[in-house]
Amino acid sequence: MSKMVFFNIPAYGHTNPTISVVDELVKRGHEVWYYSFYEFQEKIENVGAKFIPCDDYLPEFTPDIERKIGKDFAALIEMTADTTMNLDEKVCRELKEFNPDCIVSDSICIWGKLFAIKLDIPYICSTTTFAMNKYTAKLMKQSPKEIFRMFMGIPRINRKIKLLQKKGYKVKNIINIIQNDNDTDTIVYTSREFQPMVETFSEKYAFVGPSFQVPEIKETQKKYPLIYISLGTVLNQNRDFYQNCIQALSDVDCEVIMSVGDKTDISRFGKLPDHFKVYTKVEQLKVLQQTDLFITHCGMNSISESLYFGVPSILFPLHSEQLMVANRVAELNAGKRLNSCTSNSIREIVLEMLNDISYKKNAEIISKTLQQGGGPSAAANKIEKVCS
Repeated sequence: MSKMVFFNIPAYGHTNPTISVVDELVKRGHEVWYYSFYEFQEKIENVGAKFIPCDDYLPEFTPDIERKIGKDFAALIEMTADTTMNLDEKVCRELKEFNPDCIVSDSICIWGKLFAIKLDIPYICSTTTFAMNKYTAKLMKQSPKEIFRMFMGIPRINRKIKLLQKKGYKVKNIINIIQNDNDTDTIVYTSREFQPMVETFSEKYAFVGPSFQVPEIKETQKKYPLIYISLGTVLNQNRDFYQNCIQALSDVDCEVIMSVGDKTDISRFGKLPDHFKVYTKVEQLKVLQQTDLFITHCGMNSISESLYFGVPSILFPLHSEQLMVANRVAELNAGKRLNSCTSNSIREIVLEMLNDISYKKNAEIISKTLQQGGGPSAAANKIEKVCS
């Protein structure tokens, strides 16, 4: 059997899809080490992998890494370089002793890629977003503020690249750090049909569909359609948006479940309509199986999960990566962009989509392609192939 090492960032959306893959690999008899963070220790150990904490090696300036990743590209590169150099001695020593057959690292967790290059270990990229190359990168429309921040961050990035080079990492430039080519073995947690510009990717890319175990639910009879509202786990503090949703749907014949995050004070919403249920957190995979319409921030995991169950979406992206996902859903007519978050706009688009069955039909078409991708088993097959 093979030895495998996983690396990831402290973010649920990037870690969760790999857990079922690790579970599958361990069940097949492989030995898996996972470099991650304490909040994921239980999940990782529950599937039989060896958990190795990296919390003490994170730079102090990034208390919320996923937030910075979404907003500041230079901060991502700085965090990557600092974390790589902080972990360098520990990881290089441990991996030389373990002698793994491959390294699987999240596309954002670039230090995993850098260790693979430095130690000459076969590398597999785990991509929880769309696969990115020079063609699809053009689809990610950045705001003027994001472009300005990236331009101003170039001197900071170049300083970090020089430090990496001094540590023995063969890094030529920023593109060399972040971009994979068609010779890079890559697992992408979506279907070929949902991936934009899929014809530009080689057979090294395995499009396996979403990676999760479908939880069992108790079937219940619904009198009215269920609308599920969530802005994810990171940028979810938007009380005005939630308040507008409450106002928009207060007299609509529907049931509403709204997940607002643990930093939102639910009591500040006042008395809720009887058909509203508001929680700080829900079991999203259970809720989506019963949902008729999803109002979402368009995180890739949330969209993948909703489309897996054939649920159309009202699209409310919060940054450029989510905008790319929203545009793809809208292009395939499985959802529609919310261009204004006023209560009137929310109400109007909800009524339109509930009364137009075409959105549901298109979501179900995508659902079939996602369910046929193979999920954790297909991802494990890809990893085994690289190892052998």
